[in-house]
Amino acid sequence: MAAEVEGRLPAVAVVGLGHMGLAIAERLIDAGYPVAVANRTPGRDSELVERGATRLDSVAAALQHAEIVVTSLADDTAVRAAILGDRGILHAARAGSSTLIEMSTISVAASVEVAEGAAEAGVRYLRAPLSGNPTAVRSGSAACFVSGPAEESARHEQLLGAIAPAVRYLGEGEQARVAKLVLQVLIGGTTELLAEALVLGESSGLDRSTLLEVIGTSVIGSKFVEYKSEPLRRDDYSSTFTTDMMRKDVDLVLDLAGENGVELPFTSELRSLLEETSEAGHGDDDFSALLLRLNRRVEAPGPRRK
Repeated sequence: MAAEVEGRLPAVAVVGLGHMGLAIAERLIDAGYPVAVANRTPGRDSELVERGATRLDSVAAALQHAEIVVTSLADDTAVRAAILGDRGILHAARAGSSTLIEMSTISVAASVEVAEGAAEAGVRYLRAPLSGNPTAVRSGSAACFVSGPAEESARHEQLLGAIAPAVRYLGEGEQARVAKLVLQVLIGGTTELLAEALVLGESSGLDRSTLLEVIGTSVIGSKFVEYKSEPLRRDDYSSTFTTDMMRKDVDLVLDLAGENGVELPFTSELRSLLEETSEAGHGDDDFSALLLRLNRRVEAPGPRRK
C-alpha cells in the first residue's frame, strides 16, 4: 500500500492519457489513490472516470487539485507545452506543497528546462521514466528509473512502486533520462537484429515459431524477446510502441551522443532503418514492423540502399 499523508493517501493527478498514461492511471486507481486526470484529447478519460477518477478541465488545474502530478506525454514539445506553457501545470502551482513526477521519454535538455521551471515555481521534481510497454505496466512488470532529490524519491517510493514495482534510484540530476535512452538503444537494436535473424532463418526454410523458440531458450533469450515472440508468430504488428515513437527516441539518443562526442554507428543505421520502415507505411505500427521492411526487400530485391 502506498504511503499515507496524515492518515490518507495523497491526491494524484495524471496528465497525458496516451497508452502509457492510461495504464499509469489504472495502476494508481487500483492502489487506492484518489486520482484526477487531464488530457488534450477529449473522451480518453471516460473509463477512468467511470472507475472513480475526477476529470480536470485543464492541465493547469492539476497542481491545484492534487498534491502530486504524474505526467506521461509524447515528446519534448508536449512536455514543454503541458508543464511550462502559459496554461501549463506549473502556471498555477502551489509553491512548496506539491511534487511533479515526469515519466515521459524526453531529452535531457527538455528535462533540465522542466527542472528549472519547477524550481522557480517552488515545485519538487522527480524524473521517473518507465521501461516497459502499457501491458507491462498493467501486469506489474514494468521498471522505473528515478533521479532527483534523494529524499523526495524516498518519500514517493511506494507511489512509484504502485505504478512499476521495480524502482531504481540513480542520482540527483538527469541520470534517469540517460538510463532510459541507453535502454532504447538496446531495445531498438535487439528488435532489428531479431528481425534479421528471423528473415535469414525463414529464407533458409526454418519455421518462424521454431526459430523464436530456439532464440528464446538460447543464451540470447530475454524477457523482451519473450514478449515480442508471440505477436511475431502471428505477424501481429498492433502497436505497443510505434515505429515513429521509436524513431523519436533514437533521435534523442543520437542528439545526446552528439552532445557528448560519442559515435554510435549501429544506432545511426537503426535510425535510417526506422525511417525507411515508417516511409513504407508502418509509422503507426509497432516498431517490430522492422521485420516487414526486411521481408519486403527479400520479396522484391533491388540495389543496396545507400
